[in-house]
Amino acid sequence: MTYPKMPEAGFREKVVTEKLTLPPQRQDEQPGRESLMNPAPIAENPDYRPSGKMRGKAALITGGDSGIGRAAAILFAKEGADIAIAYLNEKEDAEKTKRRVEEIGQKCLLFEGDIKDEAFCNATVADAVSAFGKIDVLINNAAVQYPKTSIMEIDAGQLDLTFRTNLYSCFYFARAALSHIPEGGSIINTTSVVAYAGHKTLIDYAASKGALATFTRSLALNLADKGIRVNAVAPGPIWTPLVAATSEPENVTTFGADTPLGRPGQPFEVAGAYLFLASDEAGYITGATIHVNGGKFVSG
Repeated sequence: MTYPKMPEAGFREKVVTEKLTLPPQRQDEQPGRESLMNPAPIAENPDYRPSGKMRGKAALITGGDSGIGRAAAILFAKEGADIAIAYLNEKEDAEKTKRRVEEIGQKCLLFEGDIKDEAFCNATVADAVSAFGKIDVLINNAAVQYPKTSIMEIDAGQLDLTFRTNLYSCFYFARAALSHIPEGGSIINTTSVVAYAGHKTLIDYAASKGALATFTRSLALNLADKGIRVNAVAPGPIWTPLVAATSEPENVTTFGADTPLGRPGQPFEVAGAYLFLASDEAGYITGATIHVNGGKFVSG
């Protein structure tokens, strides 16, 4: 059965009860484009009822053009936040997210550039603050991964690229945004299940995400007296463009099938973790990680 072409079924039945089979596919460059994916990831729950948790706030999301970042942008907008999105070059995806945020009734700024570049990170924060006056929530979400069957295949160039994208950028954005995040604000980093479980063919990616998990804990301690909370979300197999851009076509068909829930997650199923961590309901949580991985047991 091709997912999600089941008009007779309800939304929850489509997402939760079907053990879906994804068609083989592969994109040629990272971070991938959501507009080319089949089926398209599900960014929002049509049954969701907002309650104003983010009313009057502003969020900056890296990789907010698609996947988990898009889902978070839409959910935060529904809860009343204005959104700034940093993305690499996926202009069609970014514009689609911007249109959706504006349909909801919130402002959305797009910043195209390379998050490995510290100057771009600094300029993005400065421009977002100029427009919104502050940044209440920083979500460091963008990442790359380059599967290799052996550590011998990971050269210095790939190692540098992975860490500069997945870790250095989080330093850059956090440092640039810090003086503009008010007390009660938060930083939320996207780490990964592989930071805790490891991965046979994603050695440098897992290492970068493990470092990001430790960065989260350390920065949480450092900023506690400022009233700024720092937490992380560790997704498992979520259907995003990064999967389509880095997996072998035959592996896509079974993506997520090895989880206890027996399926990949959808981006909207992760977004709620970010919203919770940014909300007042999580006011006593810092240095923590929420695992959204379909039931895989990990510690930490």
